[in-house]
Amino acid sequence: MIVLTRLARAWPGPPPRPLFSGLDLAIARGEIVAILGESGSGKSTVFNLIAGLDRPDEGEVAVDGVVLSSLDDDARTRFRRERVGFVFQAFHVLPYLDVAHNVALPLALNGVRDASRDARVAALLGAVGLADRRSSMPRELSGGELQRVAIARALVHAPAVVLADEPTGNLDPRTAAAIVALLRDTIKASGATGVIVTHSHAAAAIADRVLALTPDGLVPAQA
Repeated sequence: MIVLTRLARAWPGPPPRPLFSGLDLAIARGEIVAILGESGSGKSTVFNLIAGLDRPDEGEVAVDGVVLSSLDDDARTRFRRERVGFVFQAFHVLPYLDVAHNVALPLALNGVRDASRDARVAALLGAVGLADRRSSMPRELSGGELQRVAIARALVHAPAVVLADEPTGNLDPRTAAAIVALLRDTIKASGATGVIVTHSHAAAAIADRVLALTPDGLVPAQA
């Protein structure tokens, strides 16, 4: 589903500061992979490369058979909108939309406006335990509930890939544990492929495979 081939990226200089080089990775369809790294290690850059939000200095990224560098900006935007779901540390829930409309946003952007949209939103809200909060506004929700909204929104349009960037970074440990378990279960139930970038070993533990990002590439993480 996701293939990274000989990726290299450096922060602009002068002089340029290498983040990583020779980075190779193949992620199978339906697999969840966690990428561990401290702040500044480049893990968010890997996230952005897989999402098509950034371009590598060398190498290529292919997602579901599509080489992202072969797409122009508009095509990459459409690809993300249709094929990728995002979960972020800061939730990025729109404060002026209620829960149901926040979750429905990817469907609206993809032109889905019939009864199937409401059914899909209801199904995802049920899956994340928020069926009774569909009319609530974000200011009325806890951090854990906001992240549940974000997970439902990431999956509502049945993406091929779900990308999560520090999904528990703003949550207390108990809530974080519940959220990562929910994230794993909803990704697996949907059949999507998941990539989680995090500094948290606890968050990474839900993955099928845990890798550490080093200047020389990705290596199996130490337990």
